Amino acid sequence: MIRVLQMIGALEMGGSQALVMNLYRHMDRERIQFDFILDHPDRDDYAAQVRELGGRIYTMPGFHGNVGEIRRSWDSFFKGRPEYKILHSHVRSYASLYLPAAKRNGLKTIIHSHSTSNGSGLSSLVKMALQYPLRYQADVLMSCTREAGVWLYGERACRGENFYILKNGVDTAGFAFNEETRRRYRKELGAENKLVVGHVGRFHEAKNHVFLLDCFAALRNLRPDSLLLLAGDGELRPEIERRISELGLKNHVLLLGNRSDVAELMWAMDVLAFPSKWEGLPVTVMEAQAAGLPCLISDRISAEVDISPLVRRLSIEDPGLWAAELAKPLPRRDVRENIVCAGYDINDSADRLSRLYEKLYREANR
Repeated sequence: MIRVLQMIGALEMGGSQALVMNLYRHMDRERIQFDFILDHPDRDDYAAQVRELGGRIYTMPGFHGNVGEIRRSWDSFFKGRPEYKILHSHVRSYASLYLPAAKRNGLKTIIHSHSTSNGSGLSSLVKMALQYPLRYQADVLMSCTREAGVWLYGERACRGENFYILKNGVDTAGFAFNEETRRRYRKELGAENKLVVGHVGRFHEAKNHVFLLDCFAALRNLRPDSLLLLAGDGELRPEIERRISELGLKNHVLLLGNRSDVAELMWAMDVLAFPSKWEGLPVTVMEAQAAGLPCLISDRISAEVDISPLVRRLSIEDPGLWAAELAKPLPRRDVRENIVCAGYDINDSADRLSRLYEKLYREANR
């Protein structure tokens, strides 16, 4: 068995963590086992599941300018655990500080781009400076799309033999629409005879929740029977709660927190609203299509998610325009075959990644 270290930062629900856990569940764990390195051990929604699947969890210091501590800690970690031969890092912001330690200790390294932006402000500039060396340090430059790869590694690096696109696969079978569950969930949520707009994602700047709330407020003028479901949590929750109150939407928005029943929630929805400011390739939009759910998404999201007629795009400039489109959602339809044909089934992604790990493991042991 090959044990692969996944540097994931946290085990909270959503984002790259959801993808890694989805891959982990569908791996042949007699061939490949995942172990996790965290720098935010308090965000541990998936921790119990990781241990049930046979994974180990390690904690390392987070980065706050402590360059020397980071380098010493990682070097000591690898020296004490020679059984590891592969490090797969989904954290990019300061990976350039610990990838050299992995290389010095004989590991093959993968850096994985899941996004197309660092956000804004001084911290984004610091991250860009720290990220630049990654294109020269890692053995494999991985990304969810070519766009996400070019953003992190540059065009030239993405023409190299070590550039690898791993599609954000989803469990198409697990998201197959269930009408009986839809009726039960809508009753439990108080959503019977309502237009249910949904969003699944971390409360983070990229997801653009404040704009979404403005859109929903405008929608309420067109469809007073509408209800908004927000599944997720994060650092912007207080700001989102304030905006809900300001707009007078307390009785019409349900904050559901982090959920493990995303498929069931999507079956209960009538439309997914996803007005992100930036993304790599959002797993949520792929899962929504697998659930047969119409999606209204930002025009800033990679066109690679447009694998079915369920997806419509809009600029994130005019809440009124979003409201008008949300008021007339498309009918549900089964487009899982589109997802499989486009290469976004999780079993295909897990198999391709397993074969890459086995190749790197052989090279590390030469």
